[in-house]
Amino acid sequence: MGKLVASVSNSLHSPGSFLEKIETYFFGNIPLSFKSNRTAPSILLFMKKKNSVSVLTNCTFKRNEECIVDFKNRKGWIHFVGIGGSGLSALAKLALKQGFEVSGSDLVWSSYMEGLLEAGANLHIGHSVSNIQGNDGSRFPNAVVASSAIPQDNVEILHAKSVGVPIYKRDYWLAKLTEKYNLIAVSGSHGKSTTASMLAYVLKAMGDDLTAIVGAHVPQFPDGSIFYGGGKNFVLEADEYDGCFLGLSPSVAVVTNLDWEHVDIFEDEDAVKSIFRRFLKQIRVGGHLVICGDSQGARSLLDQIKQDTGLKYSGGVVSNQSSDLWGQGHDYKIITYGFSSFNDWYAESVCPNVQGGSDYILCERGRPLAQISLQIPGVHNVLNSLAVIATVLTLIGDKRQSHESIACLKLPLSKFMGVSRRFDLIGTIYGCHIYDDFAHHPTEVRAVLQAARQRFPNKALIVVFQPHTYSRLVVLKDDFANALSEADQVVVSAVYAARETNDWNFNGKDLAASIIGPPSEGMWLIN
Repeated sequence: MGKLVASVSNSLHSPGSFLEKIETYFFGNIPLSFKSNRTAPSILLFMKKKNSVSVLTNCTFKRNEECIVDFKNRKGWIHFVGIGGSGLSALAKLALKQGFEVSGSDLVWSSYMEGLLEAGANLHIGHSVSNIQGNDGSRFPNAVVASSAIPQDNVEILHAKSVGVPIYKRDYWLAKLTEKYNLIAVSGSHGKSTTASMLAYVLKAMGDDLTAIVGAHVPQFPDGSIFYGGGKNFVLEADEYDGCFLGLSPSVAVVTNLDWEHVDIFEDEDAVKSIFRRFLKQIRVGGHLVICGDSQGARSLLDQIKQDTGLKYSGGVVSNQSSDLWGQGHDYKIITYGFSSFNDWYAESVCPNVQGGSDYILCERGRPLAQISLQIPGVHNVLNSLAVIATVLTLIGDKRQSHESIACLKLPLSKFMGVSRRFDLIGTIYGCHIYDDFAHHPTEVRAVLQAARQRFPNKALIVVFQPHTYSRLVVLKDDFANALSEADQVVVSAVYAARETNDWNFNGKDLAASIIGPPSEGMWLIN
């Protein structure tokens, strides 16, 4: 077990505590039992339980003479700044599996950190120069890896620079980590976590000893958000935020969709398209692009290949001979999927099944091949499964084995239970099922409401919505209002600001007032 060190105390934010407020609002003191892993523990209670608290204040500045990350032999000490987030915690967990010594720091405790502590990481609550020094102040990490959310003036970053420790942003670390693998990078504005998790789960069930990292907790992954194996394949959830995926060089790139997301980073949808075009430039020669042909935004990438860059797209092959925008000599094959029959792989006859999920007929270029069954609901998950099927068959390559391969992947697809906080059943009150979902974009809200209607077609649907960041709420407020109008009743909470302040003087109450239709009657606001 690792060590927990506290140097500052902050309040916690967690879905569990938020939902406890909802419980109190609706049901007074009616007891409600949530899954134990939904609520982050009080940091003081946790430290008391572990009996391993110390406060470090002394600092000794010394020059680190040798800061080399030995990826081959996997030796050395790696420190992660911002380790409490989903992305960096997964990288830290993989580093532990690889044999590195791991430490990390964050301002507040998160549920991701408990598994790291149990696995042997040394964790610090609060940022301090003492976090990146050995007990006697004479030893420093071989590398520091920083989250995209960490500013350059962070005290640990500045101290690492001063003593010569190499500092990696998450994107560069991922590039170094995956460069020797057959990288399958799952990207897109929505559905990355579920698609990457489903893909890794299916490949593992088919006997692939792969490595995988996703940005969410997956109940069917033994280590929560990673697989660590000795095979050549590496499945990675590739995030466009802050250009994080631009350092990757995938053998297979998956694009689930394209939408205006991360409005604090991207000025408009064209900016999102631009960064995805740069990402596609990174596909290795002879590689593959698996893309949703039904997504208007994703489809625009293919249209721009044909219209704007001088590249030719015919017969599913992109050949780049001269365009500076896309780089030189990048040849890759395109595979499309969706509901429309013009796609290479598509679903037809989609219908709900007795598990609450979906059944459909898998077709390839007009030929029905197999019936696929999913236990997770929603047409968006049908699309996610099509991305998985197209990718698995692309990796296998031999079309003569496609029927056998489809037969092998049908069972794990039907067994996949989904990702935490993606239509996740967390409790029941007098027969009323309570689901938690991370949906924080209008497209995602619509998808989860459709999934709920599919599973419970004759039930009233009450939505408790917590907006995530003021910038997203202000820019997409009309789309949020339209999406939420599909519910029977809506509760809008105070905004979870994350890294922002309310510079727009707009809040959850304003969103609640803008929803038109039945939900506008009897609207509540929880402060």
